[in-house]
Amino acid sequence: MKNYEQTLLEMMADDERIIVMTAENRAAIRNLPNLAPGRFIDTGITEQTMVGAAAGLALRGRIPVLHALATFLTLRAFEFVRTDVGIGNLPVKLVGGVPGFLSDGNGPTHQAIEDVALMRGIPHMHVFCPADEQDMLLALPHIINSPNPTYIRYNGLKPVVNHAGDFAIGRAEQVSDGTDIAILVYGMLFAQAWEAKALLEAEGLSVRLINVRMPKPIDEEAVLRAARETNLLVTLEDHFLTGGLYSIVAETLLHHGETADVLPFALDERWFRPALLNDVLQYEGFTGEQIAARILERVPTRV
Repeated sequence: MKNYEQTLLEMMADDERIIVMTAENRAAIRNLPNLAPGRFIDTGITEQTMVGAAAGLALRGRIPVLHALATFLTLRAFEFVRTDVGIGNLPVKLVGGVPGFLSDGNGPTHQAIEDVALMRGIPHMHVFCPADEQDMLLALPHIINSPNPTYIRYNGLKPVVNHAGDFAIGRAEQVSDGTDIAILVYGMLFAQAWEAKALLEAEGLSVRLINVRMPKPIDEEAVLRAARETNLLVTLEDHFLTGGLYSIVAETLLHHGETADVLPFALDERWFRPALLNDVLQYEGFTGEQIAARILERVPTRV
């Protein structure tokens, strides 16, 4: 299976408009300076400058693909993303490294857990949160060729399922059908949702698992069907409760005059305790087993 760097390099070979940029964050693209030297720009630790320069390149017909730590890309450079990229509706792609729980051992200054809320509030901005590396690479050509600016939560984790089928912007992936519970998840917590699904099914429950993929534009039909066809909606995200998937589901239901019983898993006005990833999940209550246990407290089993 190709990795992110190889996929991006192939796209660069096919489309001379693509320019790769970084603010001294080369973890996913460390070989590109030698492989594509004329189309690789490292501005140093200057996220605002990088975004402003990218907007200028986009105005001249380029497709800049930016890389920086998610927290600095979405927070430090927010005004530049909003004003230079969002208002102008420029096709700049913002790739945020170690978002959410993936920053595991880093403290609050490096934890991007409000990034989805910030980016989805920008005019024209799309937000893509892949479940794993395969999901990310499946979508990458569609995202880069989209005329919209897009924020991508970079995710290089190995998949726990095969993401078969076509990707479409604004369309969720329904991994399984079910009538008792619908778990809506984006990003790296998909693996924990998959584990929770198996545990719940072992208790006799019918579980619908939805890989939301894109919090913006949200797949409203997938959300509405889940609300109408299941007894409990579960939103699962490594993000603040405010402004993320829970808020998006609530907005969608209210807009269409629907109601549902919703159980959110999110960080409620707190940063997570830094540790190794598995320890973070355990401490914060986001393991598959902990997710399933909380859900079972809300619904009767069939066994």
